[in-house]
This record gives sequence, C-alpha cells and structure tokens, in this order.
Amino acid sequence: MADVKDLRISVIGAGMGGLACALAFAKKGFKKIDVYETASNLGFVGAGIQLAPNLARVLDRWGCWAKIHAEATIVTSSSIREGSTNKELALVQMPDIADMYGYPHCVGHRASLAGSLFEGCQKEPAITFHFSTALESVQSFGPDKVSFTVKPRNGEAHGVETDILLAADGIKSAVRTTLLKSIDSAAEVEDTGQAAYRIMLSRAEMAHDAEMLELLDSDCALRWIGEKRHIVAYPISNKTIYNLSTCQPDTNFAAAPSVTYTTRGDKSAMLQVYGDFCPLVLRMLNLVPEGEVCEWRLRSHKPLESWTLGAVTLIGDACHPTLPHLGQGATMAIEDAAVVAECVSAVPVVGGKIDRESISRALKVYELLRKDRTYALVDMAAFSGRTLHLGEGKAKEERDRQFAEGRKKGNAVPDKWASPDVQKMIYSHDCVTEAQDKFAELFSSLATEKKTNGTNGVAT
Repeated sequence: MADVKDLRISVIGAGMGGLACALAFAKKGFKKIDVYETASNLGFVGAGIQLAPNLARVLDRWGCWAKIHAEATIVTSSSIREGSTNKELALVQMPDIADMYGYPHCVGHRASLAGSLFEGCQKEPAITFHFSTALESVQSFGPDKVSFTVKPRNGEAHGVETDILLAADGIKSAVRTTLLKSIDSAAEVEDTGQAAYRIMLSRAEMAHDAEMLELLDSDCALRWIGEKRHIVAYPISNKTIYNLSTCQPDTNFAAAPSVTYTTRGDKSAMLQVYGDFCPLVLRMLNLVPEGEVCEWRLRSHKPLESWTLGAVTLIGDACHPTLPHLGQGATMAIEDAAVVAECVSAVPVVGGKIDRESISRALKVYELLRKDRTYALVDMAAFSGRTLHLGEGKAKEERDRQFAEGRKKGNAVPDKWASPDVQKMIYSHDCVTEAQDKFAELFSSLATEKKTNGTNGVAT
C-alpha cells in the first residue's frame, strides 16, 4: 500500500465522536470508512448543548458550522444566581467572544449538532454506515491488521479486518475493557454521585408567563446554584425552546443495576429536590408533563494507563468521560476525531510502503496530543461542580465574594465555564493546528524511544 489514504478505517459507535471520526477521515481523503452502530438509526434526541469557539473552529473546517450557527443562540452574558432567592451573584459579560477567538460562544440543540455531522457524512461516498450492528469482540489489536467480530441484529456474527479501529463506543466502551485487559490494566466505570434531569420547554408552554418569556428571548445563559445542586438554562432552536439541565445528588439510581444509566423520573421527586429554589424555577419545573421526566446517571472512570494498543485507539467518552460543568464533553470527542485523522494522515510512506509500526506510533501521537488536555478539563469540570455545590460556611462565603468580584470585566469567577481565564485557555485552542505543528517532533521522539527501549510506546 503506497497511499495512506487507502488504509481502511473502522469506527465503533455513531455518536458525536463516531460521526466526527468518519467525517474527519473523509475530509482528509480516506477512501474506506465503515461505521458500526448498535442502534437501528440515529434517532437524534437529547437537550441543549454548548457550542464553544474551539468546537466551531473544527466544524467550520468540515463545512458543518454555518447551519448549526444559523439556529443557535449566541451567548452574550452569563448570570449566576442563588437558587433559593434568584439573587444574582455574578453577571459575566461575553459580548466580544467572537472578536477574541474568531467564533462566538453559542448554545444549541444536540440534534442540530449530531444532524449536521451525519448530514456531512452522508455526502461522503467513502463512508458506509452499518446500523443495527453491534461489536461482539476484538480478536487482534495489530499492529498488523486489526480483527474484530460484529453481529447484525437480524443476521449472523461475522469477522471484520481493518487497518485502524477507532472506538467511539462511549462510557460503556467494550473496546476499552478489552484493550485494558490486554495490557493488564483496568479502569472500572464509577459513579460520580450525581444525576441530571434534562428538560426542554416550548415557547407555547412559557407564553403565559412574562418572566419566563424574558429568559427565552434573552442571549443569557443562567445558572441557579444551591447546596449539592444547580440548574443551567438557556434558549435554543432560534429561541423556540428553553433548555434546562440540572445536576443533583444521585438517589434514584442508588439501588438500580450498575448498568442502568437512565430512568423514568418522578415529577414529584424532581420538585422535591428543587423545592427550596425560587418561584421562577419551580414554575418552569411544574411545566414538565407528568410521565415525561427522565433522569440521567452521571458516570466516569479514572484516567486510563493507555488509550492506544497496536492500531486501535479510544475516542471521546470511551477514554475521558466528563461531568457537564464545563460544557466540553462533545467538543472533546469531536476534537479527538480531528486530531486522530490529522495524525494518521501524516504517517510517512517509505519506499512505497507504510510501516505498520508507524500507524501505531501515529495513534500514540494522537494520544499524547490529547491526553493531558482532556484530563485537565475533566478535573476542572469536577472542581467547578464542587465549588458551585457548596453549602453554608466560610468556603461558600469566599466563593460568593469571588462571584461579586467577577462583575468587573475580565475577573475570574468560581464558575469555571463562565470565567474569562478558563475561556481563554479553552476557546483559543486550535487542536488541528497543534497536531500539524507537533506531529513530526512527537512521532520522531517515539521512534527514538523505540530504538532505545525496544518499543514505540504502544503496548503489544
């Protein structure tokens, strides 16, 4: 094989990370990309999602951003309020995000983002989707051909050979489990002790309440905070929907099977959890129809020893699941996809051939480029959640003092998502440019390591 673009790319999972992987490789000119998805169709669901400048930068390269941007809300301020009183603790003005980072900070519907990625994939003849097809096992990780078994829902299991396998199969990743076992490592999924309600209210449902309509017609992202709980809210879908995402102690899942991630919620239980929040919040929660309350379990796992083995690597929640308090979960998965495609594209062809070890080394470069950054953001999201959930005491008093100082433009605030210093670190990041700038050096350093230690940093 004399052209790296002839490598066969197989993707497990058609969530945000999987769709992004397929599209990223297609945009780089790869000709054989297969996506295996257990579900019979993508059936886009979900609630609101943060669309930060570092995400827009990637999507714009793929031609996906304009349509998403057209129906998104450009956030120009963030209001952090005391949940019980609706008292504003801080108002962070964000009118110049686009001027500073090239793209605005937007919020939108998850279906808009996923739909645009899928639409982009459908335009690429190199991409083939295999729906209703589940991964059963991985037999070989390479660095020669990767072999794995899939089973169509209404068919017989069969083996597949590929050059590179990208595991975008989420927090429950079967590939991760097998990969870590192969290197005598582990990272059990663990509970965070937190759960979330995701709520979407239509303009028609809010039309009777002037205070609610003011929120829906604004460009402000709100956060109501209280002890061990908070609610994030903002308008989406051309301001026809008001999105509320909550975070509270996980009590309903405590006795549930460990595999359970979602459950039909109880409206009275939801109202009880937020019973001491202000009347405005309670009026909105009361609009949720009985029987339509759904609660998500928020789960994680400790940092992994390795994301990569041979010609297999992990993407998104399979390797760095995060709490939602920075709004970077989907963005990190999509950035992963862009970076891994960039790295594989740069694999050198020597003497008209591609060295299989070079593929493994390129995947390891992807891991090196992404690992520290993603884990830093995961830690920051967890820290921000702990800060927002403080109960009465000196720590809360100090937090609220810092919020008050945050009214001055440019000052840091305890809510890391809204803090200008954190925004600069996250929003200015260009993952593709970084990969292009650093690939050769990192690739060479791994080759040197192989000569010295007999390994290129990839467990085999």
